[in-house]
Amino acid sequence: MEIEAVEKEAIEKLSKISNVQELESFRIEFLGKKGKITGLMKNLKNLPPEERPAYGKRVNELREKIEKLFEEKRQQIQRILEQEKMEKMRIDVTVPGARRKLGHSHPVLKVMEEIERIFVSMGFDVVEGPEIETTWHNFDALNTPEWHPARDEHDSFYITDDLLLRTHTSPVQIRTMLERKPPIAIISPGKVYRRDYDATHLPMFHQVEGLHVDRDLSVAHLKFTLEEFARRMFGEGAKVRLRPSFFPFTEPSFEVDVYLSGYGWLEILGAGMVDPNVFLNVGYDPEEWTGYAFGMGVERIAMLKYGIADIREFVRNDVRFLSSY
Repeated sequence: MEIEAVEKEAIEKLSKISNVQELESFRIEFLGKKGKITGLMKNLKNLPPEERPAYGKRVNELREKIEKLFEEKRQQIQRILEQEKMEKMRIDVTVPGARRKLGHSHPVLKVMEEIERIFVSMGFDVVEGPEIETTWHNFDALNTPEWHPARDEHDSFYITDDLLLRTHTSPVQIRTMLERKPPIAIISPGKVYRRDYDATHLPMFHQVEGLHVDRDLSVAHLKFTLEEFARRMFGEGAKVRLRPSFFPFTEPSFEVDVYLSGYGWLEILGAGMVDPNVFLNVGYDPEEWTGYAFGMGVERIAMLKYGIADIREFVRNDVRFLSSY
């Protein structure tokens, strides 16, 4: 009988199918609109009326059977494909991993962290503050008069008449003194901003400023602190000298030089005894309390430590340069 022949052929072909393409060809041949099972149904019109119900039922049963076998084969092929995909994705955990190049700290960051470690070991706290400052904290509280050149627009980055990008980290000292009662010993590291750009200046650079307030402090305490810093930063042979200078917020004020073998005397920072007017601005009694302050550019220290001639190298992002330190 034709139905049994189609069934036998379909089952035999389906058993030999091994991929999706063959399965799709089978579907079209037997289950498609012009397939063989559909062709069997078209024979109904050629049968006597009394035979049509049984014949139609038999053809429908065949279709259901082949569709079931087809779906089972499709799922079988799908499982095989998924297994092959998983095999391709299998990771051999015994194979050594790919080596990645590790970065390292920027030379300025390395020097800043070293400065912090030195002063923390000497009893100083690390305090940070905002980079956008008021003119009062940045200038007025630090005894900087209205006519001082540092307040000019061509030297500082103003946001409004009363707000600017801080030109030093000394405002952190003002904020700390307003919040704490003496004695205090702090350093304030961070970014500062000035309108300057050449081989020895950047418009954004890093400073570490220090402040020590207590009873009966003198220039001798200041010099000892700076000598100890220089010795730890540059080596046992480093020497320090203080040259008279002027800063609005200290009196007396000094430019501080360090002597390095092979270089001679080099200026590294500014320092001095805190001006009594600064103490009055933060509510300290200058008759009871004395203090010293100092400030250094981190890039300047890094240039001396590593023998770098051009400060702009720090911001050029040249991997060859950065990987040397």
